[in-house]
Amino acid sequence: MIIGAGIVGTACAMECACRGLKVAVLERGPVGSGTTGACMGHIVLMDDSEAQFTLTRYSRQLWHDISPQLPDDVEYDQAGTIWVAADDEEMAEVSRKERFAREHGLRVEVLDGKDMTVAEPNLRSGLAGGLLVPDDAIIYPPCAARFFVEEARKHGAEVYTGNEVRELTPDGPVMANGTRITAGISVNACGCWAPTLTPSLPIRPRKGHLVITDRYPGFSRHELVELGYLKSAHSVSSDSVAFNIQPRKNGQVLIGSSRQFDVEHSRIEPLILNRMLYRALEYMPALAKLSAIRTWTGHRPATPDRLPLIGPSIISEKIWIASGHEGLGITAALGTGRLLADLILGQPTAIPSMPYAPSRFWKGVSHG
Repeated sequence: MIIGAGIVGTACAMECACRGLKVAVLERGPVGSGTTGACMGHIVLMDDSEAQFTLTRYSRQLWHDISPQLPDDVEYDQAGTIWVAADDEEMAEVSRKERFAREHGLRVEVLDGKDMTVAEPNLRSGLAGGLLVPDDAIIYPPCAARFFVEEARKHGAEVYTGNEVRELTPDGPVMANGTRITAGISVNACGCWAPTLTPSLPIRPRKGHLVITDRYPGFSRHELVELGYLKSAHSVSSDSVAFNIQPRKNGQVLIGSSRQFDVEHSRIEPLILNRMLYRALEYMPALAKLSAIRTWTGHRPATPDRLPLIGPSIISEKIWIASGHEGLGITAALGTGRLLADLILGQPTAIPSMPYAPSRFWKGVSHG
């Protein structure tokens, strides 16, 4: 029983069903309507830690492998990422990331200021350079989640939307209407809302704002992320913004990003939105000429060590967790599904599972 039909939950459902497990999915809203429907859809290799790198590399390869099967509405686009360096200090980080990537046999290319102008003419002049990671990609996440659901259904999975779970017990979920459902294993894949069903989980919601423009084909060609984004992502005590631009296949431009801890409401906040947009204009002044057509917010499920929780909980061997991915849920969805199914079936995992074990936050509890 998988609770939550975001991209992580549906990837778990697809993988488990395809591996022969009897699967049902419960979701209180439409498929992909929570965090999955409010994010950018960046499939990105990250190297902040060895465990983060291992999972994102593994999962990114699974996205490459499945890409020929994805329907057009998923909008899979291997546009690549450019990590933008504003100064010499950030170019030193470019050099570090390049060395790390090449040591692990990955394709990257260092760009100087002139190269940046050729690659992205609408960036401001005077930037120090950047790092191109050509194998990163972009998708439209809600349609990817729906594709995963349909693949799971082809292998016998049952999916029930409009069904809210009130409580999760070792015997299975208890629905909002009081109905109890028996399950051999229940997987909490509820993202930011996972602690409402498993209160001991160290997951905090982290709010973000996004803006999307009208269609301007060719305005931007790559996912663009300032290297200062990494400092923003690591901040745990204050609101932060960073330049992050994503070109959509239909010509729209998605503008991010912001991060706020412990803000539970989903209202647009003009002050942080303006900070985010001014930051974007510092890097790409031509954005000021574009027309924005929509602004929205979403919440990312963050853990203290910025790694997801994948595996059995400490509460019961029948309650499992697949949550806490923060901004890497899209990237890591397929890897999470594969890892979860391997662990449930007691089969060898392609990557070490221990770094993501939920038990790592409780001393004296075995990882299994």
